Amino acid sequence: MITRKRLTTGACALLAALSVALLPTSAAADEPVAKESPKVELVLDVSGSMRAKDIDGKSRMAAAKQAFNEVLDAVPEEVRLGIRTLGADYPGPDRKRGCKDTRQLYPVGPLDRTEAKTAVATLAPTGWTPIGPALLGAAEDLEGGEATRRIVLITDGEDTCAPLDPCQVAREIAAKGIHLVIDTLGLVPDAKTRQQLTCIAEATGGTYTSVHRTEDLSRRVRQLVDRAADPVVTPVATEGAGRCADAPQLKPGLYTDRESFGEHRWYRVDLLPGQELRASVSVSADRAVNDDYGVLLRAVTRHGREIVRGSEASDGRTDVISTGLRYPKPERDDGPGDAKPVAETVCLQVSNSFSAPPSVKTTPGMPIELTVDVVDGPAAASDVASFGLGRGWWLLGALVLVGFVAGLLWGWLSRWRVAVWRTH
Repeated sequence: MITRKRLTTGACALLAALSVALLPTSAAADEPVAKESPKVELVLDVSGSMRAKDIDGKSRMAAAKQAFNEVLDAVPEEVRLGIRTLGADYPGPDRKRGCKDTRQLYPVGPLDRTEAKTAVATLAPTGWTPIGPALLGAAEDLEGGEATRRIVLITDGEDTCAPLDPCQVAREIAAKGIHLVIDTLGLVPDAKTRQQLTCIAEATGGTYTSVHRTEDLSRRVRQLVDRAADPVVTPVATEGAGRCADAPQLKPGLYTDRESFGEHRWYRVDLLPGQELRASVSVSADRAVNDDYGVLLRAVTRHGREIVRGSEASDGRTDVISTGLRYPKPERDDGPGDAKPVAETVCLQVSNSFSAPPSVKTTPGMPIELTVDVVDGPAAASDVASFGLGRGWWLLGALVLVGFVAGLLWGWLSRWRVAVWRTH
């Protein structure tokens, strides 16, 4: 018996050792492909106005340097970070030279914290505020690969190099479909600066933040860098067509596109029997538009028959307007059991009724975000709405029954009380 136990123990130990030896190879074979490291470029305004001492009793430049040191200490290891300046080198009156004053202070790549801090420490408030050229330069710095890209612009004033409108530059960057987000931070901003920085951020799906304290600047920049390191969803750029036959084929996911004012764009989705299509679209009004506008999302067959639609309208100032639809395709009962199900091509049409004043540029088009999801359809007839109430019929019937019984009881009690009163 003891010999058998020893043999059993030895066999188990041998199997365990073999399993441990084989595990690394199997795990290595199943390892997912590593994601490309996200890229971030901090764009810092070093123009002459950064000398103003109105942030925690020190200059805006000193507050920015302190915030940069704290941010550089906290940058995640996987982030490739760079720094670009604007207005840091030319102090003279020549506008043409001043509007070219932007350069990359630290290249986008693995971060050497000491080297980056040393580069920032040498900066002194100097010249102009060429925001547009700086954004174009930062976009070039972040080119290449499929990683997420983010520009964080920190400035205390509006651009001084028009007619290269930085808001229009941001729209053109977004229209390239490279998923580059621009976040803006205004240091003690006035109304014009707030308006311009908000426009830049909205054009690319970024955020605008007003900053009045060093602590707020440091915390917000850290948040934005961390957000680049851990994005929730990376949308896929696509381009809708003028008709369904030429439309791109979409799989479940998040997509971005651009649509001109009053335009119709088409996309295609394949749907098997027993599946349900769920789609939604959002159109961002990233510039001034006229009142009264709307967005329409239609699902139609390849032959043009409308299946279902969703629409939304509004007036006044709205940053985003959205709508959605659902289309369950029923199971097919005919045909042999082993026959391969045939997918139906559903054409999605996205339309808008936006218009703009003559002074507003209509190109590039407004950003749209299209979400497509395909799920299993309802499993039973009871899951489908019946006369618009679905399972609400059960609740309605129960309420009617309870009301009837309550009425009978109340009538009986009333008659009994009257009878007792007459007796006494």
